Amino acid sequence: MSILRTSIPPPDSFAALKIPDIRYFIFAVGLFSMGSRALAVVIGFQIYKLTGSAFALGILGLVEAIPAISLILLGGYIADHHDRRKILLITRLVSFICAVALTLLSLEAHAVSLIGLYAVIFIAGIARAFADPANSAFEAQVVPQNITVNGATWIGSVWLSASIIGPAMIGFVFAAFGAVGSYIVISVLFSLAWLATLRINAKPMIKPATQEPLLKSIGGGWSFVMKSPPLWGAMTLDLFAVLFSGAIALLPIFATDILHVGPIGLGFLNAAPALGALLIMLIATRHPPIEHAGRNLLWAVAGFGVSILVFAFSKHFGLSIAALIFVGVFDGISMVIRRSMVRLLSPDHMRGRIASVNWIFVCSSNELGTFYGGMVAAAIGAVSCVTLGGFITLGIVGFTALAAPQLRRLKFDPKTLERKL
Repeated sequence: MSILRTSIPPPDSFAALKIPDIRYFIFAVGLFSMGSRALAVVIGFQIYKLTGSAFALGILGLVEAIPAISLILLGGYIADHHDRRKILLITRLVSFICAVALTLLSLEAHAVSLIGLYAVIFIAGIARAFADPANSAFEAQVVPQNITVNGATWIGSVWLSASIIGPAMIGFVFAAFGAVGSYIVISVLFSLAWLATLRINAKPMIKPATQEPLLKSIGGGWSFVMKSPPLWGAMTLDLFAVLFSGAIALLPIFATDILHVGPIGLGFLNAAPALGALLIMLIATRHPPIEHAGRNLLWAVAGFGVSILVFAFSKHFGLSIAALIFVGVFDGISMVIRRSMVRLLSPDHMRGRIASVNWIFVCSSNELGTFYGGMVAAAIGAVSCVTLGGFITLGIVGFTALAAPQLRRLKFDPKTLERKL
């Protein structure tokens, strides 16, 4: 007698793309990310051309970090109590205005105001403090929970594609048309991202059941994260790994003084990590690395540290590109896991505040990493700075594996997305 068995259909890799609002959200994320990554390349190269100073690059990171870190908890509170779509529309409009302001400041190449550039970036940092938690929380409203990992992977893949195209494209634009032409292109990208956000339908919000005092409510996000060892362990691991690596922040120095590849080469160096991360994201649409999430996260950050060391010692452009691609591969694994963890371990009414805590770690690692890299590179040189960061990253992985056993053992059921105990 034969026994009939019902086969389980394979997961639909395109499930998220079948929903119109997710497509608009992805389009908005892609355009805005392309503009933002292009802006990071242009402003860093422009300031290094003006000053020839690693210290000036470090100050750029500090100028970005101060408003983003100091206001992002308030941004999370606002995201949990007000329309997240409207917050994104307002903040993306501010980003567009900042890009226009940078265009105007750069019209006279011989008289560009360094203080003016820093001031505009400071304002952009204020907008980011409100945009980042709102965007993370709004994603949870746009993407149904049953396709969380698929949606997060597609959004991450498009973000990474934009992170490849933006820097690579803007390197050619800068070489041909200078800073002014580059900022005009960035302004157009920001305006298109605003239009895509406008096309997303308004979403109902689940607001907190009780109105807590402002400071207590803001602190609720911190309290929740600190009571969840997997969350604070993952956030801390990413913070210190990126903070001390320093490589991306110092790329203008490597492109100009070590590899001698100019603005076009700098664009490709900036795009290389995103290319590696994109490759792993596309694989993750079908094989998400969350069943052994904690273990995979630790191995990914260790691989990140080794790749940073290879880049530090490389004197060949091709090897440097390859090392940065692997930096992106391991960072992409980490990104998928961390994004899924924040979504799956966060209650809906606190998503904005928990996202703001996560973004504090992200901003600290990126912008303060730029500041740290600039200061240390000014003291001991760019190569020594990145080498030191690679070894510190490996040490941090070992420490985290011992100090956060709940993170090390964290698992999710890949079918139900429920946490395994």
